[in-house]
Amino acid sequence: MTFSIGVVGVGQFGGHFAHLFKLHPGVSEVYVVDERPERAAAALEHWGLDGTKASFEELLASDVDAVAIFTQRWTHGPLVEQALRAGKHVYSAVPMAVSEEEIERIIEAVKETGLVYAMGETSYYNPATVYARSQHAAGKFGRIFYSEGDYVHDMDLGFYDAYQYSGGDAWKATASYPPMLYPTHAIGGVLGVLPSHAVSVSCIGVKDDRGDGVFDKDVSMFDNDFSNATALFELNDGGAMRTNEMRRVGYPSHIRESRFRFFGTEASFEQLAKVTVWQDKENVHDISDQVETRPSIPLDDPSLAGVAPELRDAFISGLAPVHDRGRLPDEFLGAPTGHEGSHQFLVDDFVTAVNAGSLPPVNAWVAARFTLPGIVAHASAQRNGERLPIRDFGDAPRDE
Repeated sequence: MTFSIGVVGVGQFGGHFAHLFKLHPGVSEVYVVDERPERAAAALEHWGLDGTKASFEELLASDVDAVAIFTQRWTHGPLVEQALRAGKHVYSAVPMAVSEEEIERIIEAVKETGLVYAMGETSYYNPATVYARSQHAAGKFGRIFYSEGDYVHDMDLGFYDAYQYSGGDAWKATASYPPMLYPTHAIGGVLGVLPSHAVSVSCIGVKDDRGDGVFDKDVSMFDNDFSNATALFELNDGGAMRTNEMRRVGYPSHIRESRFRFFGTEASFEQLAKVTVWQDKENVHDISDQVETRPSIPLDDPSLAGVAPELRDAFISGLAPVHDRGRLPDEFLGAPTGHEGSHQFLVDDFVTAVNAGSLPPVNAWVAARFTLPGIVAHASAQRNGERLPIRDFGDAPRDE
């Protein structure tokens, strides 16, 4: 079986995903739409796609079977719901949404339509998450009682360029996007290992003091002046999870922007920018080589001409030894991937789910558990760290 798909938003990441969808043998046709028609036309020519649509509405009115949404991060919720209600399967970039109400509406739309929804959380296939998931499934941690996930991406390392690329003249208003409303690269890597979910949170936000108009409440469309935030979550299994979302930090985020730690009763796992270790009660084992990705394309590849040099590492990282290369289609061999080798796996998950009528790993219920804790954490930070409960939408229904 195959299906057709329309990619919405072909800026820096959308075009690369359109290319992977085009390569996948489970996809018949790939169309693109962008609010800037010249970007859609350029993607069509560069990646050899099948056509363009003039607008999102035109795409939904067409006979394409699915859509992949790569628009501004605060726009995803309503667009996803609209696409599902129009009868389209949906792949969405992160985050799932920016409010509990938007998340609830997406889950209801998935339940009522029976269509496939997948959120493209790259940390689910981060090599650290893949390794820790395997060790946890084998029982080697014992009980994991404490875990950490950090998304440490400094604004100076490419984000200024990225926001100007997507936000135009008003880019400073959008560059103040609250860190905890983009939580899934940190939370998804932890909960991608643990069969748990967050039930409460206390979060501290750090107000920015750069004074350049970014993270300035008078400029921000989100009324936000936090550039860094730290949250401590209570999990339903009695454990604790801490996450950091940092946008002003002296750290080489181009080397590794998401990093993780897990502490169990029998063993632990810790990760820094260039070193990753597995520890038991007897010794420390350097496993850095097992989670290290190999570049899939060079940093000066023509397809990266519009990407800030500091962001290019996120586009070129290939697979690591812990990745299951055998499950990917042969057509992906030698093709670009990114975010520590995750892109190809995420595309394959979605295509497989649509063609098989099954649930993808990061389905709507899992996506809610990766996203909503950050939304509540931001509310906690706005209330000086008040501990707040986190709603859970339950487990995904089992495949028939």
